[in-house]
Amino acid sequence: MSVRRSRTLTAACLLTVAATLAASGCAKQEGSSTAASGNSSAGAQVVASPTAAAGDATGGCDLKTYGATKLDLKDTVVGFSQSEKEANPFRIAETQSIKDEAAELGVKKLLTTNAQSQLPKQISDIQDMLNQGAQLLIVAPLNSDGLEPALQAAAAKHVPVITIDRKLNATPCKDYLTFIGSNFVDQGKRAADALVKATGGTGKVAVLLGTSGNGVTTDRTKGFVDQIAATAPGLQIVAQQTGEFARDKGQQVTEQLLQSHPDITAIYAENDEMGLGAVTAIKSAGKKPGTDIKIVSVDGTRNAVQALAGGEYNGVVESNPRFGPLAFATAQKFFDGTGIPDNVIITDRAYDPDNAKTSLDSAY
Repeated sequence: MSVRRSRTLTAACLLTVAATLAASGCAKQEGSSTAASGNSSAGAQVVASPTAAAGDATGGCDLKTYGATKLDLKDTVVGFSQSEKEANPFRIAETQSIKDEAAELGVKKLLTTNAQSQLPKQISDIQDMLNQGAQLLIVAPLNSDGLEPALQAAAAKHVPVITIDRKLNATPCKDYLTFIGSNFVDQGKRAADALVKATGGTGKVAVLLGTSGNGVTTDRTKGFVDQIAATAPGLQIVAQQTGEFARDKGQQVTEQLLQSHPDITAIYAENDEMGLGAVTAIKSAGKKPGTDIKIVSVDGTRNAVQALAGGEYNGVVESNPRFGPLAFATAQKFFDGTGIPDNVIITDRAYDPDNAKTSLDSAY
């Protein structure tokens, strides 16, 4: 299947986003082309389940409710605000997906900024893009809170804001249009299930937390902790410490944890970069990652799936960063006058020792 065809499939799934039955039909199509196919189309985002919207009773936030103007993307200036430097595969793939889809659609102009993990800079970045005439904003928020000045600036100009990958503690169809991303609590639950399977439900677990102040960390932690408590009381969580979603920090924290808790038998990392840092730390401690200490993480990067295929990892839950097609399809649908739901939740595949090798081409 060509890249263009995969984009068409994604857009087709979105066009049925208001109907649960149709959305589930798209999910089935995605499921049939996952690991076994091993081609690039398996990496496309697919809608799992939109939620009830804050807009009109017929199905979502529309132009009238939001106060926006009908537009065609080919005549629209779009601003994309990236939150973190492109030093890890998720951010690289996310930004590239936005750029590629803008080019594919012939968007009039795409403005891109990078906040370099600084909240004040992300606020000023968004305000600057508005001053440059941005008519639509796609924002990957650094934190769940703190973007209020930027959101207020967009609202004052009736510029719709689509948030991706991290959810804001704000009001949809007022402070922003919609959120597109994963069910992060479910990701944590699935990671717990993978670790229970890998460990047999017994042992001592260390959790490498993501950065504080965003809902991804909170939700992935809650999903994991609650699922372990409910399904594997013999698996004891002995430490939780932030690795800030960074490989070097994940390595450093794991080194410290292995000294303070030498009996750790499993690690749950809330992103692949921290998990890969843990692999290095475990090897430095003279132990075998994936064998002496089981590792499960969230993201679906190629490096993590390769480690899984090589036996140094035990499970990876995907968090798909390829937001371009779905974000722009959502925007055009909105500009065409159709109501948009509060949340557009995507499906995420799971990589395990059985499918890692054949699924490698689906990783990013």
